[in-house]
Amino acid sequence: MGTWPVELVGVTETLVTTPGPNDRWNVAALGVHAPEEGGAPTARTWGRTRTWRNFRERGQGYVQFTTDPVRFAEAALTVTEIDSPVLDDAKGWVQVRPERLDSGSDGGTEWVDWRLPAERSAVESRVVPTFSRAYGAVVEATVAASRLGVEGYDSERLRERIAYFEDVVERCGGPRHERAFDVVRDAVE
Repeated sequence: MGTWPVELVGVTETLVTTPGPNDRWNVAALGVHAPEEGGAPTARTWGRTRTWRNFRERGQGYVQFTTDPVRFAEAALTVTEIDSPVLDDAKGWVQVRPERLDSGSDGGTEWVDWRLPAERSAVESRVVPTFSRAYGAVVEATVAASRLGVEGYDSERLRERIAYFEDVVERCGGPRHERAFDVVRDAVE
């Protein structure tokens, strides 16, 4: 059994590729929860998404770490497919064999919790860590945008959050952050 290439704390926003029925790899955002002592990380899929289907039917995926805000926004809010499982800009990745732990419903939306034991992993590049408020704003805006129209969430409040995060991107971001927010804007319009 492999190990994860990074230490996980709380919920880490990642991208996951899963093999689809068309021999291409679906790219999606996936919040990975740090493991409890001695366990494997976990993740929750919401609804009958491609990730849920591919985890269930094909039983594998590649959890990846990237800092590209456009890549993240596209994965979170659009249908994105690639030809190989590892993203060309992944800083690290881990191949997982998801195991269904639990399922239920919240606010009319079905969810499934998955255990994500590592099969193998790699660190593709080491970077000097920086934190961009604009990148965080893109991530939070994609979360808000993905909840628009979902029962149990206040759409007006979500749109206010998205507008706030857009302001953060305009003040603190660069061209890639602005392009990522174009993806968010297109998804909510």
